[in-house]
Amino acid sequence: MTSTLRMLPASVLAALSTAAAAQVYHVADMNAAQIGALDRAHTAVVLTGGILEEHGPLLPSGTDTLMNEWWTQSLAEAIVARPGWKVLRFPTIPLGTSGANVLGGRHVFPGSYTVRPETERGTYMDLASALGEQGFRWIFVMHNHGSPLHNLMLDQAGDYFHDTYGGTMLNLPGLLLGDTEAARARPAAAMKEEGHFEAHAGMSETSRILFLRPDLVAGTYATAPANTADTPADAALYNRTALAVLDGADPAQ
Repeated sequence: MTSTLRMLPASVLAALSTAAAAQVYHVADMNAAQIGALDRAHTAVVLTGGILEEHGPLLPSGTDTLMNEWWTQSLAEAIVARPGWKVLRFPTIPLGTSGANVLGGRHVFPGSYTVRPETERGTYMDLASALGEQGFRWIFVMHNHGSPLHNLMLDQAGDYFHDTYGGTMLNLPGLLLGDTEAARARPAAAMKEEGHFEAHAGMSETSRILFLRPDLVAGTYATAPANTADTPADAALYNRTALAVLDGADPAQ
């Protein structure tokens, strides 16, 4: 009896987890009739994006993608925890614009495989049209990438969806762009090491990939030198220098 009581909470949690998972649907696995039967008023569509972008010698080019997919799963679980709500997940869309190498003055660089801003915007507008015509009204985009131009393209696609179909299409990570409160929350040691403006592929991104996929982080991360940046201009200079070193060019050029 005691053993059964001890196991009960785990059994209940497992049942709840299974029930929640049953409300998260993957569009690629569904037929037309199944998709058509979804309650449009209580189904949130989640579009996961993923840019392939160089993250230096320590992190994988899919760093942003890995984070986006993890956040998508967390978002889906939070949505279906609300009574009556379902989630329709799309496969990851591996498109993004304005890699950090552009900030460093290198439009072509190993690890970065991006598309034109208009292509990214057009892709999400096309999906918005298809979903809007089918009656869906709630779309969340999970596409974390720091480029202001990238976020502008997704915001414009969201505005199009709202203006044309009266629904909501929101890129959630874009709300964190320039979050000064989060910056102030950084540990004092990190502020001293990296400066007030965290450079690309810095402490936070390295920490996240160590959590998600430690096997993809180069073992030399623990001894990597600090790169201090106090302003966006400093970060651009850091990027130019780092990319020059990586491709064997003269950093002074």
